[in-house]
Amino acid sequence: MNHTGPARPAAPWYRQVGAARWRAFGAAWLGYVLDGFDFVLITLVLTEVRAEFGLGAVQAASLVSAAFVTRWLGGMVLGGLGDRYGRRTAMTCSILLFSAGTLGAGFAAGYLSLFAARLVVGLGMAGEYTASATYVMESWPPRLRGRASGLLISGYSVGTVLAAQAYLWVVPALGWRWMFYLGALPAAVALVMRRLLPEAADWEEAVAGTAVRPSPFRPLFATPRRAGANAALAVVALASLLLLFTGAVGGATAWALAAAAAAALAAFAVQLGGRTGWALRLALIGTVFAAFLYSWPIQALLPTYLKTDLHYTPDQVRDVLFYAGFGTAAGCVAAGFTADRFGTTRAYAGTLLVSLALVYPVFAVRDRLVLLGVLLFLLQATGFGVSGLLPRYLGGHFPVRSRAAGLGFVYNVGALGGAVAPVLGARLAEGRSLGPVLALLTSTLGLLVALLVGLDVPGRVHRRFDATAVRDHLAP
Repeated sequence: MNHTGPARPAAPWYRQVGAARWRAFGAAWLGYVLDGFDFVLITLVLTEVRAEFGLGAVQAASLVSAAFVTRWLGGMVLGGLGDRYGRRTAMTCSILLFSAGTLGAGFAAGYLSLFAARLVVGLGMAGEYTASATYVMESWPPRLRGRASGLLISGYSVGTVLAAQAYLWVVPALGWRWMFYLGALPAAVALVMRRLLPEAADWEEAVAGTAVRPSPFRPLFATPRRAGANAALAVVALASLLLLFTGAVGGATAWALAAAAAAALAAFAVQLGGRTGWALRLALIGTVFAAFLYSWPIQALLPTYLKTDLHYTPDQVRDVLFYAGFGTAAGCVAAGFTADRFGTTRAYAGTLLVSLALVYPVFAVRDRLVLLGVLLFLLQATGFGVSGLLPRYLGGHFPVRSRAAGLGFVYNVGALGGAVAPVLGARLAEGRSLGPVLALLTSTLGLLVALLVGLDVPGRVHRRFDATAVRDHLAP
């Protein structure tokens, strides 16, 4: 007689990941913490930088926007590096780049050298997002990849909170440059990562042992004439964005340069996507652009709203932003678990729709600090924390061999919406209260993104050009 005992319960999810994967995740998450820390440094010390270098308002703002000028290039090049030589190599290069840029900012002698350092930060930050996201998701079990994405992106919000705390401790005692000197720390982390981490399992299986490695940029250099034309397009895109974000032009000229940059980047998307994938890339870029437009007006202009409309003191502003920052981190984690339970698109769209009910209450509260903090925590957790699913959502549209380059390009081109958003919010608020404008932008564009994702518009567009397209390359 064959006796069998009761079925052994499944191990908790965190044990299913395994010690090696947790170590890999820890290294990537730390990279995201340092990424968030480094990126927001300039916003924290902008007042001190303006005073030392004698900068005007436009020049000072351009130091924040400078990183967006090069993000698309960093995402494309370092993403391609990750597809060809491995996720681990791309992670290391990315962290070294934004560490070098941040350290260079600490030694800046004036506006131009500081602006150049911020361009390098943009290159590295774009690659870090791409390389770490693909590395972690391809290392974790398929059924847990939603929470891998959410947990990873939470590191960025933690980094921004740590930067704010470091500012209070470091700048009054040592000066603004010491905040940037801390940017040397990621370089040490990168060297450890390169030596100790295993390669991502999916990339190792699909690419490492093959005779022919992926060459994501081959369509751009198929002929000498095409190579020359694409080099010219890259110059047009970089020069146009540089002139726009430094405030060197305005009016009709600014609109013409914006159109030129958009056309150049769209041309890259069409060529990289090929006959069946170009529409997918353009649709994903549009979705990410809209996502940044709905989220970044509040991210960038919330301190201004609290100080000008509500007349909060600096300490009160800091307290409110503390609530908001941890709301985003908690939301990233919660979104990951929700995605693994209900599916990525349902979790993304559903959570975003819930956030819309919180937008107007946030801007209706005026003199109740704790209530405002709680509402902002909830809004950030639902409306902005859901961005923790973007790597999972975008990565699922691309196979392993082109995932890093595809994700890196569409995300970082779409991220230009983050540079447009504050300007758009400020322009719409001219002559009126800032709060209602932020509420309107967040609610209307948030609804648009919920519909684009929830109705799977990019995927539907892709399948019109490729009937055999896989719906989700990261699914179990």
